Formats: sequence, structure tokens, C-alpha cells
Amino acid sequence: MYLAPPLAAAICLALLFLLVRSRSLPKDLPNERSLHSTPVSRSGGLALVCAIALTGPLFFYGVGTWLSLGGALALVSFADDWRSLPSLLRLATHLLAALALIYYMMPDLPRPVAALLVLTIVWSTNLYNFMDGADGLAGGMTLIGFGTYAAAASTAGDATLAWFAASVSAAAMAFLVFNFHPARIFMGDIGSIPLGFLAAAIGVYGWHSGYWPAWFPLLTFSPFIVDATLTLAQRAARGERFWQAHREHYYQRLVRMGLGHRRTALAEYVLMAATGICAWSLLRAPAFAQQLTLALWAVIYLALAALVDKKWALHIARKQHDSA
Repeated sequence: MYLAPPLAAAICLALLFLLVRSRSLPKDLPNERSLHSTPVSRSGGLALVCAIALTGPLFFYGVGTWLSLGGALALVSFADDWRSLPSLLRLATHLLAALALIYYMMPDLPRPVAALLVLTIVWSTNLYNFMDGADGLAGGMTLIGFGTYAAAASTAGDATLAWFAASVSAAAMAFLVFNFHPARIFMGDIGSIPLGFLAAAIGVYGWHSGYWPAWFPLLTFSPFIVDATLTLAQRAARGERFWQAHREHYYQRLVRMGLGHRRTALAEYVLMAATGICAWSLLRAPAFAQQLTLALWAVIYLALAALVDKKWALHIARKQHDSA
């Protein structure tokens, strides 16, 4: 099993080397909602998905359901990268994949709990896509988030899950070679959708197996969860069409305020590493320490959001003043 991570990284690198030179892949063309100014290939996630799919069945018994459902999502997402499928069709496939996962892997769950988990998986599947809008961001979250899963699964004694999560993390590290700023290729829906689904699937599986409490995957991936959820809530409160593409995420505002792709990614990596290390360290801590730390992280996120909101308002006011 220890061969799986380096093999996944090698496969991902080899495929990316070919993909960045391909002229037939769909391009992400700059528009008013983009953070880039030149066309970039947007199907780099194909290398990630293939690396995970080729190493998973070889080394890890029991991940077939995750890979089959993730593969189905990847196919639909690849078609969307090419032809922009209707949003209802995409959402329907996400919902069916989440239902299938819960039905086949956790049929003993009470229906209200199962329904909540299905919605959680669908949200995770989509928020990963929402957060894949800056160079190196989604790749970094995959590297650190799945690396944290690997450490926690190892602590719980599940070597198979630990090495599988480590393989996903290793593939993401290889992906960053071509995706860190200045990005030569983007992940695209074919990468972000299956990864969001897999992040939720492993998180739910680990909770159901007693490896970690429900808060663990939430804290581990909180840099993505908090940004996407707060942004969605703010846009909904303003009566905007929150389901449409936009440039209002906190990470997008940081880039647009002058921090740039590189420094935004590095700042996010620090936050991701902090939440991942903290989540893993808390697994064996007393309940009161867990609750206190989670409350502290809630305060930290509220403070960070308020700070960015304030600076963004000043940025907009300054731009309006300059253009007047």
C-alpha cells in the first residue's frame, strides 16, 4: 500500500505533462467573473481523477463504491466542461450519487440523519467547485485536507483508508506543480466535483465507523466550507441569484484587492494547515477541550470574515471615488 501515494503522484504528473500540451481540451476563457486574463485549459482534474481511479482498486479493498460514484460524477462533469450542461441535470446527478452512497454504505441510519447526510454530501460536492477559482486553491485544500484524513485514519488503525487518503493527497501535490500560480492548467468540474464528493464520503464514512466525531471533517475542510457557506448566505440575503457564477467569495475578494493569486493561496494554505493540525490534535482531547476549541475557531472565522468585509467595502468605495 505504501507504493500507492508515489504511484498516484507519478501518474498525475505524467498525465498533466500531456494535458498542458493538448490543444483540444476545453479552455477557461476570461470573462467578467474570472480572476485570470488569458485562456487556460480547464480539465486538469482529469489527471487527478485518473491517478486516483488507477491506484485505488489496485491497493485498497472497499473503496469501489466511492470510486464508482465519483467516476460517474467525473463523467458528467467532464461533459459539463465541454458543453455546459443544465444546472438541474448536474444537481440531479450529485443528489443521486449522495443517495446511492448513503443507501449502499449506511443503510442502518435513521431517515432524518440519512437525509441530512445526503444534503451535506451534495453541498460538499458543489462547494468544492465554487472554491476552485484561484490558482492553487483547490489543489492545496486537497493536499492538506486529505492528508489530515490520512493522519486521522492511521490514528484510528485503518491503514487502508489512511493510504488511500494519502494517495489522493499525493496526487494533489503533483497537480500543484502545474496549477500553482501562474497556473498552466485548471482543475475544472471534472476534478472539483469528484473531490468534493470524495471529501464528504470519507468524512461521513469515518464518522459512521467511529474513527472521528462529526465535527472533524467540518473543521478539516472549514476554509472551504465557511467561505462558500457565508458567501452563499450573504448573496441570498441580498436577493441575488446565488446559484450563478460570481466573484464574491472571500478568496476572490482577497485576490481582487491586490493580494494576488500566489499570496492568497499561501495565506489559505496556512489556514488549511492550522485547521487540519488542530482537528487531528483534538481527536483524543477531552470533550470540553474540543468544544472550547471549536468555539474559538468560530470566533476566528467571524473575525476574519468581518475584516475582509470591511476592507472590501473600503476597496469598493475607493474604486467608486476614483471613477467619479
